[in-house]
Amino acid sequence: MTDKNNILDENSKAEVTPANTEELDLILPEEPVADTEAPKTTDAPKPTEAPKATEAAEAGVIDLGRIIRTLWRRKWVFGIVLPIVAVLSIVWIFPEPRYYKAAVSMAPETGSEMDLGGISSLASSFGLNLGGDQADAIYPMLYPELFESNEFIVSLFGIQVTTDDKKLSCNYYTYMKKHQKKNELTWPVKQYFMKLKKKYFPEPEPQGNGSFASGDIDPFRLSYKDFMLVEKIKSKIKCTVDKKTNVITINVTDQDRLICATLADSLRCRLQDFITDYRTSKVRTDYEYYKELLDSAEVEYNKSVEAYAKYCDAHQDVILQAYISERDNLENDMQTKYQTALGLKTQVEAARVKVQARTPVFTTLKTATVPVKPAGPKRMLFVAAMVILATIVTSGWVLAKEKF
Repeated sequence: MTDKNNILDENSKAEVTPANTEELDLILPEEPVADTEAPKTTDAPKPTEAPKATEAAEAGVIDLGRIIRTLWRRKWVFGIVLPIVAVLSIVWIFPEPRYYKAAVSMAPETGSEMDLGGISSLASSFGLNLGGDQADAIYPMLYPELFESNEFIVSLFGIQVTTDDKKLSCNYYTYMKKHQKKNELTWPVKQYFMKLKKKYFPEPEPQGNGSFASGDIDPFRLSYKDFMLVEKIKSKIKCTVDKKTNVITINVTDQDRLICATLADSLRCRLQDFITDYRTSKVRTDYEYYKELLDSAEVEYNKSVEAYAKYCDAHQDVILQAYISERDNLENDMQTKYQTALGLKTQVEAARVKVQARTPVFTTLKTATVPVKPAGPKRMLFVAAMVILATIVTSGWVLAKEKF
């Protein structure tokens, strides 16, 4: 059997000749020859490279234990830095004057809610603004801009204020100018740097054309000191308006708690007066105009009545038609002026009703009250924040020195 297989193999080998190979090439298409090369295999990592890979993997891992041990070794640094920072923070913040805050809230009547039947209020509850209250040039969202006006701030200078201990009673301008408490430790330092700034970086100071003592401070052109005082007052008062409810909130900050509440209530009254004057300015102008016309018409009517009475007294029992016609003319003129005065009187009453209708109604939601506790500065919180900050900075410095 084996011999037979050998004979077949020899016959198959004998049949494959060059001539036969060419014939097969003509009949069968060429097939791509498979790449018989053995795939390249990557070299196995050398035993010496394993530690490097391990170190590279550990390079992105923070070793908290090592950090804690490093900081603990340098704990004497924290023992020096933190007490110094705590003492300096106490020295800095404790002489800082206390300040108080007072707030007042009110809700003005808006014409849009009456015109739209309450639809504006319903839309505002969903955060929408239909814009109906923008019929006025100054709508509630612009009220905070009024507190940024120099003219409005200057109008506050004449408010009479009294301190809580009753030791000082003066106008607000004098109080802000001469009776503000200062940090006795930091104020000399600030004064020194201000003098250096003025010496090496002088700035031309605008000259105002008046003083509060003479009562003619011009908001259009303030002196440098008055301008800085106005900016300081602006930083102490703040007005916000809720977009959904149009509730106006006025916040005031001051060193004296009684003056703080007094100023908050005064700002509420002045804002109400401003809104009322603006809303009723047109109808009040109409009222004054009709009132002036009525006064003139009444004067003319009284003159005509007097002329008619004198003529009738002087021409009694006359039968001449010329005198009778003149009397009738005077009577007609008197009646015409009476009708004119009566019509103007109706117009005056209508204008007076319009003034009352246009006068907004304010609902005070939160009245100004004298605060009991100071709003700041938060002395303990400040000291704790400084100590925490010093701890973070010192830790970073220690780790940087250790080349961690």
